[in-house]
Amino acid sequence: MQRLKTTLLALLATLSLGAQAQEAAIRKNLADRLPNLPKIDEVSRTPMPGLFEVRVNGTDIFYTDPQGNFLIQGALIDTRSRTDLTEQRVAKLTAIAYRDLPLKDAFTMVRGNGKRKMAVFEDPNCGYCKRFERDLAKIDNVTVHLFLYPILGADSVEKSRNIWCARDKAKAWTDWMLEDIAPADAKCDTSALQRNVEFGRKARINGTPTIIFADGTRVPGAIDTARIEKFLTDAKP
Repeated sequence: MQRLKTTLLALLATLSLGAQAQEAAIRKNLADRLPNLPKIDEVSRTPMPGLFEVRVNGTDIFYTDPQGNFLIQGALIDTRSRTDLTEQRVAKLTAIAYRDLPLKDAFTMVRGNGKRKMAVFEDPNCGYCKRFERDLAKIDNVTVHLFLYPILGADSVEKSRNIWCARDKAKAWTDWMLEDIAPADAKCDTSALQRNVEFGRKARINGTPTIIFADGTRVPGAIDTARIEKFLTDAKP
């Protein structure tokens, strides 16, 4: 038994040294051959034999071989489970703790008992956001924290200001997103909107809608009613 234990420990040590050597080779070769590639944050194995993940800029994912001879950018799909492993990885890297969201800079919409929670960053001129809002309107028993995130241009800033300064923010928002009723001109302190943009940049929220569920799961882009329900059900803060 002791001999077997010693052999296993030696094997593990050999494998560890081999993995370290592969990582060192990947880091060196990619840095030498691609000087414009950002500093590598992490090199790790993927479920696909011979393929390594290369992470840069915190959340940007590339793939390479053990020698760093090739560099691939794109989605790694597990065809057996039909799972986008790259999407899962990025979602984990970009997760935001719900408690860290600056909820004072959002307005709140409550439907039903409001027990389930989610936050959304949206631009009023985002077509995908309008589609998402139509699906979200079918969801009950939820509290939605809506962060106005005007990143598409000057008109987005103006519409966001008018919605934020409206007497009933939620009504002004849904009137515009669901009925195409433009918000009335209004003025007030809109520093919250600028803080939203600054927060989003730091959190790498690069598009709208971006949805954050109570367990920190981040979903970029519009999803339909069934997927919203699933994420709300799965979320465990």
